[in-house]
Amino acid sequence: MGLTKATILVERLDDLLVEVLDDPPFIVQFNPEEYTINQDNNFASQAIPGLSAPQLQFVSGGMRTLEAELFFDTYDTPDLQKDDVRKITNRFIKLMEIDPDLHAPPVLRFIWAELNFRCVLARASQKFIMFGTHGAPVRARVTATFNEILDLEREARKINKQSADVAKAHTVLEGETLLSIAALRYGNPEMWRPIAIANNLDDPVAIGAGQLLRIPPLPFTDPASGEVVR
Repeated sequence: MGLTKATILVERLDDLLVEVLDDPPFIVQFNPEEYTINQDNNFASQAIPGLSAPQLQFVSGGMRTLEAELFFDTYDTPDLQKDDVRKITNRFIKLMEIDPDLHAPPVLRFIWAELNFRCVLARASQKFIMFGTHGAPVRARVTATFNEILDLEREARKINKQSADVAKAHTVLEGETLLSIAALRYGNPEMWRPIAIANNLDDPVAIGAGQLLRIPPLPFTDPASGEVVR
């Protein structure tokens, strides 16, 4: 029994996985020998006088990418023997074309065993490595890069961005205000008062670059008045 083949499906607006370009789902001929998933985070750096290194402030998560090399062959494939391999590779390249309903290339699912990567095909480099007597290519390698597409509703449910529980402190960057920090940490600039109260700031404008602020979790209770801020 052979190994499960990697499959690429198109995701439509109704979130159903359907056939690719009115053909069966795109099933690779030969599984990749390896694949690479890249991920990074984005940080803003702020030089603080007197410190030996800049302060780093988390901005956002970076885009995940999936890289794989796909091999296509018609020379030794009985049903396709010595046929033009571009008939296969062109089907794959069409996954980069604009979908008339979406006005953008389609969202895909790259599925292979436990890997289920929701993405778009961002880059494909074709290399034809063998030719038949008729001059047409019969073998090809396609180096592909897929960029991950996030489900924003699922991401919002997974990460509660209305709470500062995950960030107990904030180093003020040049040009930041309590309003901008509240917008960053709570998602609402009008929630600046809990930060001001937690840091005993009589003048909410009087903050400067390099200052370390405590970011209290919400809901926040004002210790002086007993008022609860949600």
